Amino acid sequence: MVYTVCAEESGRRLDSLLADVTGASRSAVVKWLDEGLVSVEGKKATKNLLLAEGDLISYEEPEPVSMEAKAEDIPLSIVYEDEALLVINKPSGMVVHPAPGNTEGTLVNALLHHCAESLSGIGGVLRPGIVHRIDKDTSGLLVVAKTDAAHRHLAAQLEDHSLYREYHALLCGGLKEDKGTVSLPIGRHPVDRKKMAVITDGLHSARPAVTHYEVIERFAGFCYVKLRLQTGRTHQIRVHMASLGHPVMGDTVYGGGSTPWEKRHASLLDGQMLHAKKISFTHPCGKPMTLECPLPENFERALSLLREK
Repeated sequence: MVYTVCAEESGRRLDSLLADVTGASRSAVVKWLDEGLVSVEGKKATKNLLLAEGDLISYEEPEPVSMEAKAEDIPLSIVYEDEALLVINKPSGMVVHPAPGNTEGTLVNALLHHCAESLSGIGGVLRPGIVHRIDKDTSGLLVVAKTDAAHRHLAAQLEDHSLYREYHALLCGGLKEDKGTVSLPIGRHPVDRKKMAVITDGLHSARPAVTHYEVIERFAGFCYVKLRLQTGRTHQIRVHMASLGHPVMGDTVYGGGSTPWEKRHASLLDGQMLHAKKISFTHPCGKPMTLECPLPENFERALSLLREK
C-alpha cells in the first residue's frame, strides 16, 4: 500500500500519521516499522520521522496469523454465482470477516463452507475473496471474488469508481434539497478510535469522500433516500448523512435512534436502516452486470408505518 503525504500533514510524525491512515494502533505501527514493513521514499524509516508534503509512504500490513477463519455451515442468500465470483445479499447483523470478538458466524466463515477452496487468496487468511465490505448492521449486496484474477479486476473498478453501488436508507429529519452531493473528507475519529468522522482541521489524516443522494419519499420527521457511493470510505454514508444533521435511522453510533418514533419502534429497527440495494460492475469476462435485491422485511415495515403516520 502507498500513501502520499498532503500539505496539511507535513511535519507530522510517521507513526502518528500512519496510525490515522490505517486505523491501527500506534504500537502496531511501531511494530511494522521494526519489522521493516514501512518505508518512506523507498528508504527504511523510524517512528519519529517528520514527514514532508509529497513523501510516499509504502507500508504492508502483516496478515493476522493468530486467528484462522474456519468453514461454517451458515445459509447464504446468493443473488448470483459463477466460476469467477458470487454476489451475496448479506443480512443485517452479520460481520463480513473474522476479527477479535467476532471469530465465528461471519460471512467469510459461511463462504469457506460454500466455496471450499475456491476463493481469491488476495484478502489473506481472514478475508479470502473479500473485495469490499459493508458494515455489520448494514444489509445488502456484496461481491466476492473466487479467483485472484477476478479479485484484481473488481478491485480496479473500485479504485476507478466504475463499480456502481447504490444504497437505500431512512434518514432522520428532512433533507433540504431533493438531490445533492456531500464531498467531505473522512478519517479516524481523533478521540474515539472505533468511529470515523468528517475531518477538516488539517491536524488529522483524512481521505476524500464523495456521496451522492436523492430523496425518494418524504415523511413527517424522516425521509427515504437513494445514495450512490463515489468513494468507499469506512462508514461513509453514515458519517456524511450525520454531518448534514440527518443520521441514518437507528444508527446510534452517529446520532440516530434518538427520536420518539425510533425509540417506540426500536425492536423493529434492530440496527441502522441502510441497505446496499443495487450493484453494477463489469464481469472479468467483459460482460456488464447489474444486480438488485429487495429491501429487508423490517425496512419495508418501517416504510409502511411511516406512510401511515
